[in-house]
Parts: sequence; structure tokens; C-alpha cells
Amino acid sequence: MKTVYTCFCTDIIHEGHLNIIHEARKYGEVTVGVLSDEARIRFNRFPAVGFEERFRLAQNLDGVKEVIIQKDIMYDKVIGELHPDYVVHGDNWKEGPMKAIRDNVEVLLSAYGGKIIDVPYTYNENVRRADARVKEKLSMPEYRRKRLRQLIKICPIVKTLEVHSGLTGLIAEKTIVENQGELDQFDAMWVSSLCDSTAKGKPDIELVDMTSRFRTIDDVMEVTTKPVIFDGDTGGLAEHFVYTVRSLERMGVSAVIIEDKVGLKRNSLFGTEASQTQDSIEHFCEKIQMGKRAQLTDDFMIVARIESLILEQGMDDALLRARAYVGAGADGIMIHSRKRDPSEIFEFCDRFRREYDSVPLVVVPTSFGQVTEKKLESHGVNIVIYANQLTRSAFPAMEQTARDILKYHRAQEVEERLMPIKEILTLIDEL
Repeated sequence: MKTVYTCFCTDIIHEGHLNIIHEARKYGEVTVGVLSDEARIRFNRFPAVGFEERFRLAQNLDGVKEVIIQKDIMYDKVIGELHPDYVVHGDNWKEGPMKAIRDNVEVLLSAYGGKIIDVPYTYNENVRRADARVKEKLSMPEYRRKRLRQLIKICPIVKTLEVHSGLTGLIAEKTIVENQGELDQFDAMWVSSLCDSTAKGKPDIELVDMTSRFRTIDDVMEVTTKPVIFDGDTGGLAEHFVYTVRSLERMGVSAVIIEDKVGLKRNSLFGTEASQTQDSIEHFCEKIQMGKRAQLTDDFMIVARIESLILEQGMDDALLRARAYVGAGADGIMIHSRKRDPSEIFEFCDRFRREYDSVPLVVVPTSFGQVTEKKLESHGVNIVIYANQLTRSAFPAMEQTARDILKYHRAQEVEERLMPIKEILTLIDEL
């Protein structure tokens, strides 16, 4: 009897999966692999149901001899252990980022004469509705809100991209890349005060009110499923902050990050060049405590952002504040620096980790962009936020387009560097 292998990374079984099993059975005994959560989130949606339930779904399929766990995106280990005569998959992996997976399988099978069976991908109204229901579940506040905590447990490091509109949210949601045989995507989204203000043409001084900023969150959440981390600036008055926490939690936001400064807010990258006053430890701890008391669930996170290194108050002050903020109930610590040399960030992270082995650490490598995620991970960082790169890349491109249209009095010269309208429209899902 020939052996057949197919891998599922789905939360539901619909007629497309049943068709895969039907076709696979024509070639021999069928083994189904269920992709682990850790592998799945590298290129697919976050699971809407737990791994155990997804495993049981596969076990209940008729015509399946065995169900196993596939722990990696690539099939090296599975094929090395099973040596299947055939690997069956929907033909949607013949193009796009998933082609790297197919290429990997093809090389592995060719070593001993195995074959790929590409089954025409099933896409009809029933399948579309089933997929839409899963996406709708993932976007619901009660599911989205807890996802950041889940990702921190699953991911080596949570990759977070700045968004400031529905369109940039879709970029963070849908961008998947293949690089040297590996697939990857962003895990979460950062709604930045700086970028939200800039998109509205306003200065980054907490001028844009919370109602407007919540509207941005609504725009992003309406078209995405990934968790949102909100830039809460200083949090404002403690008495106001409690209402912000309640509102964000109700909307399904996963975390708010507030910085320990008072007075007129100025961007941290100005450092001591602009007049900035750090909050007292006691007052900021009180703000954290009031925010935590206002929470209604355990899912939501309040992260304390420490400005000591930005304001040149020294490492000891930063660590003193970190201990106090964790003691006050902060769910995580963000440490910030405007130096290109990341050594002080690494020193803080290393010393903090010696005292706290499980409190999440957040870093925004705007000034030290040369540092890789792997390096940050090695120093105990849990979340990396690319805090303003989409905004900074969009502005010069748009400005140059405007200049060239004025220069040539027509649009032909700019067309070659513009994204076709059809490609933009395919990014946006229709109901």
C-alpha cells in the first residue's frame, strides 16, 4: 500500500479539506499532519481554536489512517520520518510565498522518487462563508484582546508594525515574505501617537484627542484580526486614564503603553534637546494602579515605558523605576533609548532579566535599527515595535510623486513606480 501525507492548518473542516482527503485516498493510506501553533503563526492566521481541538477535527475525518503533529512550516522532519510516496496539497501553494513550501517538498521527495499531487483549490460560496466566519471570530474583541498574551508565550519575539489607517492595517495583516526558504509575517500592530498625529497633519503633543484616536483603532480593527498595542503617550491625568483603559479594553485592544513623563508631551527622540519632565515614581505607580483597578478582564495589559535613558537619568534610575512599576502592577516594561549604540538597552534588559524572568520586555529600535530581532531576543526582549517606518516610507514617496507631476505636468513619469490600482483593490476584502 502506498503512503500519502497532507498537512492541515485550519480551524474548521469544510468541503475543500474533504476534497483533499478524497483525492489523497485514491493514492494510498492517508496520514494528516496538523500544523503547530508556533509554525502556523509564521504565515497564517492566528488559530481561532486550540491545537487540541484542531487535532481532534483531523482525527474525526473518515479515511485517515493516522494524525500527527507537524511542528515546522517546512516538511523536512515529516518527510524524513514518514517517507511518503505522495504529498497532497491544494494548488494554491504553487505561487506566492507558499511556493517556498512546495519547492521544499519537491526537493525532499525527489531524493527518493516521491511525488506531489496538486489538487485544484476549492473556493466557492460555502468555503468563502466558512473562512469569513473564522476571520470574524478572530476580530471579535474578546478573542483579539487576549491574543497578545498568547503570542508572547508562543513567539520567540512578537514582531509589531506601526499602523495609522485601515490601509496600513491591511499591510500589517497581509504581508507575508519568503526569505531563504522561511516564511514570516507581523504578529501585532502598534497604533502610534506620532504617526496618528502626523497622518492628521497635527503635532505630536497629545493634541489629537482620544475620540479621534479611537476612531483610528476602529478603522484598523474593522479590516484586521491581529492584536493592537496602543500608544497612550503619558496616559494623561490618572483620573482620565481609567476611562481610557476601560474604552480600549472594551474595543478589544490588547495593551496600552504609557510613558513616565508629565507636562506638554514632546517626542522622546528629542531627548534633552526639548524640555521634558519625568514623572515621579510615586505618581506614575498610582496611575498604573488606578488603570489596573479599572480593568474588567485579565487579558488587557498596561505596559510602563521608562524614559530614564532618554532623559539621561542613568541606568540605576531606569532599573529603580522598573522595579517600582512592576510592583505597582505593570504587565510589562518598555525601555527606550535614542542612542545608535544599543549597549545601554542591552545592559538594561540583561539586568532586568536577572530579577524578572517572565515580565514582558518591549523595545522600539528606531535609533538602533541595525539590531536584529534575534539579537534582541537573546537579551530577553519579548516584543519589538517598528514604530514609525510605514509613515516615514510613505511621505518621501508621495512627496516625490507630487514633485514629478508638477515638474512634467503629467503623470506618465511616475507610473512605473506606482502600485497598480488593481493590486490595491485585491488587498481590500469584499464582504
